[in-house]
Amino acid sequence: MELLKLLGIKEENFGASTGLIWLETKSSGMIEVISPVDGKLIAKVYQASENDYDLVVEKSIEAFKFWRTVPAPKRGDIVRQIGLKLRACKEHLGRLVSYEMGKSLQEGLGEVQEMIDICDFAVGLSRQLYGFTMTSEREKHRMYEQYHPLGVVGIITAFNFPVAVWSWNAMIATVCGDVNLWKPSSKTPLSAIAVQNILSEVIKENNLPEGLFSLIIGKGSTIGEKLLNDKRIPLISLTGSIQVGQHAAGIIAKRFGRAILELGGNNAIIITPNADLNLAIPAVVFGAVGTAGQRCTTTRRLIVHEDVYDKVKDSLIKAYQSLKIGNPLDEKNHVGPLIDKTAVEEFKNALNLVQKEGGKILYGGDVLSGEGYESGCYVVPAIVEAENHYKIVQEETFAPILYLIKYSGDVQNAINIQNDVVQGLSSAIFTNNLRIKK
Repeated sequence: MELLKLLGIKEENFGASTGLIWLETKSSGMIEVISPVDGKLIAKVYQASENDYDLVVEKSIEAFKFWRTVPAPKRGDIVRQIGLKLRACKEHLGRLVSYEMGKSLQEGLGEVQEMIDICDFAVGLSRQLYGFTMTSEREKHRMYEQYHPLGVVGIITAFNFPVAVWSWNAMIATVCGDVNLWKPSSKTPLSAIAVQNILSEVIKENNLPEGLFSLIIGKGSTIGEKLLNDKRIPLISLTGSIQVGQHAAGIIAKRFGRAILELGGNNAIIITPNADLNLAIPAVVFGAVGTAGQRCTTTRRLIVHEDVYDKVKDSLIKAYQSLKIGNPLDEKNHVGPLIDKTAVEEFKNALNLVQKEGGKILYGGDVLSGEGYESGCYVVPAIVEAENHYKIVQEETFAPILYLIKYSGDVQNAINIQNDVVQGLSSAIFTNNLRIKK
């Protein structure tokens, strides 16, 4: 594909980079990157070794010693240049994100735009790294606080946002004087390699040291564990499942490291009796099926008052029947594939479990096959009548399943249902009455 060449993706790629060079290790296994769009091999990636990891970290530590001395506005200028490079290749990178991950082209392009936007934000932030001053109890003295960079920041990202999440962390860390070590998901390594190639251009054009932006692609059981246990990494930002986050948090805390965790969600939308359904239904559908349900902010529960329940149910089914499922690079389609066949099995298992608990599938749930669906990763988004206490409803299934839950009485009852899960993250309410009766 011409697109891959433009982004520096080869048939075979290496999995570790210091920003200036790629470490040419071939002994740690290879990842075959298969597109969920058509089931075809995109490219291959050699996984990094533990020796590669140690070398990359050493280069990162050396780069930090230099980078922390660079004035913040000058660090911001480097981020500004990165933003310009991303603008220039937005179309190409967005298409790669869509093809490798399976999200719609609009979402792929939007993800790159988020990278550009955070670059702009970070550039402004580079001139706003203030410190407070305060009076002292000692005469003729004032105290002030000054922020200091931490060092090497480890960034572990998930497959569903293969580039944007990295940028949210990395651009802020960069203007603050930190250097970045990125471990992307092994399900979407090519998008990360493409970004690393873009960063390399900026590094070379500005004669910056290697180690400022580093990339390591490898097994979680080896490279991932080394990163979590590494006392040289003072801060790790991790995006992933609740189980992965619990595991990581324990390891990082044990060594008194710092962690930023962005994990699962079990998000709900409440629809009250006087809600404007012309506004609510399209929002619910997009929230539930966007990225094929593979977002931590996906709408997973819809809590509807009994007075409008049947109307909402019928409207949703009608809306789901109009969804076009297929190649996400075709902008006429609304829903693309799940990331892989394992995700498809989890989708099917969740539907089986909810039915065993008493739930009823109102629409969808099928796995599509035939022309256009050769990858085996396309499913029909499902609407399921359920109750909030069902075990499977209490969990996050990373797939397009919307649980339809009925409530009666006051809106406080709906809010109680909304809050009766262990996960937090996001919520919404559609109503034309903002008052709660006491």
